[in-house]
Amino acid sequence: MWGQNKPVVLSYGRPRSRWSLPPWLVLLILGAAAGAAGVIYVQEKHLPPRLSASASTELRSAYEQADAERRQLKADLDATTRKLQGAQADGKKLGEDLAAGRSGSEKLRQDLDFMVDALPADPRGGVVEVRAGRVQRKGAALAYEVALTRSGGGNKPMGAVLQIGVSGLGANGAETRVLGKPLPLSIAAYGIARGTLALPEGFRASQATITVLDRPDGRQLGMRVLYVK
Repeated sequence: MWGQNKPVVLSYGRPRSRWSLPPWLVLLILGAAAGAAGVIYVQEKHLPPRLSASASTELRSAYEQADAERRQLKADLDATTRKLQGAQADGKKLGEDLAAGRSGSEKLRQDLDFMVDALPADPRGGVVEVRAGRVQRKGAALAYEVALTRSGGGNKPMGAVLQIGVSGLGANGAETRVLGKPLPLSIAAYGIARGTLALPEGFRASQATITVLDRPDGRQLGMRVLYVK
């Protein structure tokens, strides 16, 4: 009666293409595109405009120049710092040397005070005492050195004059006296007077009179006779 039954195939819609993209990949591509578009939008609307090639070159050149100047300033600062440290070290050493010099000067003053006090007193006394002296022939001149002290004069210098009279034999063999010019003198508690006195040709000096006056041809403050060596 009836023939062999054939299967019936039912179809719903269009058949799926083998080249269609999976939904997750589509979403990924759309997300990347949206992100790129967002970056471009932010760059164009909200960020500073991008520099051109020439502007970038100028900016890099300015940066390199500024960096070079910074390095040079740092080198100059380091050199100045080293010089300052050297100057500070020199100043410290100078201060130490000055302190040592003051100490040495103080000791020298004390030694000099002791030596002056140890000198024999001037037999004639006076406001200015000639405590010691040396007079020597130096060719046609006379060289002298005399140590003077003041009685109760303190350290404030006092003005005076020093005059030397030399006795001896002249070129003709007769007794002769040579009187030197008054020489300005400033004396505090003590002092040393040095100098030379020219003598006439052929004069043979035997003794010298050291006189201290308050002024030329003035009042005598001290005097002493020394033999010429």
